[in-house]
Amino acid sequence: MRIARSASAVLVLLTVLAALLNPSSGSAQPKSRTYLFCFWNVENLFDDKMDKRDPPDKEFDEWFARDKEALTKKLDKVCDVLLGLNDGKGPDVIALAEVESYRAAELVMQALNKRITDKDQHYKTVVCKDPGGLRAIATAVITRLEVKGAGQLLGSRQRMLKVPITVDGKELTVVASHWTARVSDKTGDARRRYAETISRDFARMYAKDAKVDYLVCGDFNDDPTDRSVVEGLKATGDVKKVLDAGKEAVFFNPFVEKLKKGEGSHYFRDTPHVFDQIVLSPGLLDGEGWSYKNNSAQIIRKFEFRGHPDRFGGPADKRPWRNRGASDHFPVTVEFRVNK
Repeated sequence: MRIARSASAVLVLLTVLAALLNPSSGSAQPKSRTYLFCFWNVENLFDDKMDKRDPPDKEFDEWFARDKEALTKKLDKVCDVLLGLNDGKGPDVIALAEVESYRAAELVMQALNKRITDKDQHYKTVVCKDPGGLRAIATAVITRLEVKGAGQLLGSRQRMLKVPITVDGKELTVVASHWTARVSDKTGDARRRYAETISRDFARMYAKDAKVDYLVCGDFNDDPTDRSVVEGLKATGDVKKVLDAGKEAVFFNPFVEKLKKGEGSHYFRDTPHVFDQIVLSPGLLDGEGWSYKNNSAQIIRKFEFRGHPDRFGGPADKRPWRNRGASDHFPVTVEFRVNK
């Protein structure tokens, strides 16, 4: 009996030692975790403060500041879309366009957290900076992940916000942008300047580290096959070309395929456009650090009317709240794995 007990004790000790020396055996920790990234132009999301904006921002500035119900309904619609993703948790990183201010983005975070019961999944950080310019429609990043630093603006009076996000010491650089609209930039020169500014910033980081994980998202107001995206930003749907680029700093654009299939994130009359895009550096395709989950790019078709995104509208819109959508753009998403 004494011998049997001694043998059992030795066996238990060996099992514990084996687990300590080889933590990947038995009940192992996962080698990677998955994170959902979302970009969305939420269209005229203004805060609850009167800022005396000039037209065309004036009507939304005054409406949302004076009409609490209108602002609450807008936030509800935005939350309905975002919390329909990622098993009800919402995306881990949300990049937004057309938010008036830091306060407007903060209201989105507060509204989301109010509806997320698991406090461990609450969003913790908002990054939003005023780029100046004629319109109060900035970009912002909301995340439950760690943000390194306070973020920075790229360019001069351009809507481009650069935010470093970190998981387990592995950094993802996010550039959330909103390029000039076609109505005011008929030649595309201004959109090209946006693209080239971002491309130069990426090229500097890529020259130092070809494995850098760098993501550009935004409402480009151009399709993935337009010159500003292909030549200015240097983004292509040909993954082999990206992996074989060598010293040239190019991006992979998974939304080229969406355009080829006739999908749209925004519509002009009945013509679909994929203006809303997320493009990826070669480092996001190498299986190290942050890694793009193949074929995960999606256009999220929520609140649509006759196949188009259903707008929330403005103060002159006579539709009841229940018949309104959230924005004139659909959100776009991609998934990443982060290796431990």
